[in-house]
Amino acid sequence: MSTPSSAHASLIERLRIHLKAEGYSPSIRRSYPTLARHFLDDCDTKALAIEAVRSAHLTEFLRRRYRLFSKRHGKVPPFQRWCWRYTGAVHMLLRLVHGRWPVADPPASALEAFHRDIVQDYDAWLRDQRGLQPQTRTKRTTHALRFLASLGPRANQESLARLSVRDIDAYLKQSCSGLRRASIEDCTVCLRDFLRHLHCSGRTAADLSGTVIGPRIYDHEDIPSALRAEEVRGVLEATRQDLSPIGLRDYAILTLLATYGLRAAEIVGLCLDDIDWRRDVLRVHHSKTGMHSELPLLREPGEAVLRYVEKARPPSVHREVFLRIQAPHRPFKNGSILNCVTSARLRAAGITPQGRKGPHAFRHARAVSLLRSGVPLKTIGDVLGHTSAAATAEYLKLATEDLRAVGLELPSGVSL
Repeated sequence: MSTPSSAHASLIERLRIHLKAEGYSPSIRRSYPTLARHFLDDCDTKALAIEAVRSAHLTEFLRRRYRLFSKRHGKVPPFQRWCWRYTGAVHMLLRLVHGRWPVADPPASALEAFHRDIVQDYDAWLRDQRGLQPQTRTKRTTHALRFLASLGPRANQESLARLSVRDIDAYLKQSCSGLRRASIEDCTVCLRDFLRHLHCSGRTAADLSGTVIGPRIYDHEDIPSALRAEEVRGVLEATRQDLSPIGLRDYAILTLLATYGLRAAEIVGLCLDDIDWRRDVLRVHHSKTGMHSELPLLREPGEAVLRYVEKARPPSVHREVFLRIQAPHRPFKNGSILNCVTSARLRAAGITPQGRKGPHAFRHARAVSLLRSGVPLKTIGDVLGHTSAAATAEYLKLATEDLRAVGLELPSGVSL
C-alpha cells in the first residue's frame, strides 16, 4: 500500500509529464509542480483524499493561502487576481485525477437528486429515441434542469404531476426577460420538448407542451448572412500572406470553409485519419445530423492543410487536425472558436461584411456560389451535409433570382 507522500510524488510526476507533452514553457513546467505540491500538502493536513476534492475544498485552500500571503508580505492584492497563480496548476492536477474539472458536487438534497435523475432519463431519451447529438442534448438537458430548479419544492414527485400552465408561464416570464426573439424561441423549443418527455414518462398528468408558444420567427430571419464572392477571395488572399504558424492554420481552416461550406464543429472535429491522401478523399462527420460523407479532396484545401500539418501543427498525441498553437497543444473544445478566427481574418483583410462574420457566413456563401454555377439542389445538399432538400432550400431563400434563373425544383412546402 502506497503512502500519501509516494502517491503525491506519482501525481506530481504525472503532472510534469503532462506539461511536457502539451508543450508548456519551461517556466510553467517549473512552477506548476511546486504549486500543486502546496495543494497536496494542504489536503494531507486536512486528511482529505485528492479523489474527494470538490470546488468548495479548493476555495477554502485558496483563502487560506491568500491570508498567509497577505500576512507574510504585508499587502492585500485583489483575491481573484491573486488566485490565478494557483488555479491553473491545481485545476490541471485535478483534471488528471478526475478526468475533468470541475466535477459535479453531490446532490445537496433529495429534491436535487430527484431532478438529476429526471434529467439523466431525459438525456437517455434524447439519445436513444430521438437520436440527437451530444451538443444538442447538452443544451436541452441544461434548459430542463434550469426549469426544474426554478420550480423548487413544486417539482417534487407529487407536485410535478400537477404541473400547471401558470407554472410554465411564470418560468418563461422570468427566464426570457431581456432575451432577443430568436433566443426566446430557442428557450421555448427546449421547454416544449422537455414537457413532452415529462408526459410520455408519466411524470405529469397532462401534456402541457402545446401550451408553450414562442415568438413568431419571420421568413429569412434565421438565415445566416452570406459573404460576397469577392469578400471570400479577399480574406483568403490576405490570410495566405501570413506565413506564421497561426496564419498557416487559419488559412487551412478558411479554405475548408470556403470550399466545402463545412460547419464549424465539423472542422474542429476533423481528424488526421479523415484525410485519405492517396485517394484524395475528405471524410466529414456531420456534427448536426450524425451522418458521414466523403468529399473529393481538392487541390487548394488539400495543399493548405498539408502545409499546416507539415510546417505549423505542434507535435501532439491528439488526432484532430487543428490544434492550439500555444500550449496546451490540444484540440478546440467546440466550433465557437472559429468565430474568432473568421472575424479576426476579415478585420485584417479590411473587410466589413454587411451581416455576420462567423463560419456560417462562409457556409451560406458556398451554397449560393454552387447555385449560381448551376449545381442541382440535391448535390448542394450533399456537399453541405443536409438530410433533406428542404433544409438546403432554407439556405438559398435569399438567392431568389438565382433559383428562378436555373429553374431548380424545390421540395413541396418550401416557398420563396
